[in-house]
Amino acid sequence: MKTRIKELRKERKLSQEELALEVGTTRQTITSIEVGKYTASLVLAYKIAHYFGLTIEEVFDFSEENEL
Repeated sequence: MKTRIKELRKERKLSQEELALEVGTTRQTITSIEVGKYTASLVLAYKIAHYFGLTIEEVFDFSEENEL
């Protein structure tokens, strides 16, 4: 799944560690989501989107998931 997390972090000059602390997860989880190795839970996706003031759909691209 593609995400805009890295782009959004860079715009706000946030490290993975800083974002992880803000949303209650680990830097490793943020890294894994950014590179597509891990799909965020609905709760974590909501927390990340809410942190950036966006909807889940604005942060996460579900188009590939719909093709299954």
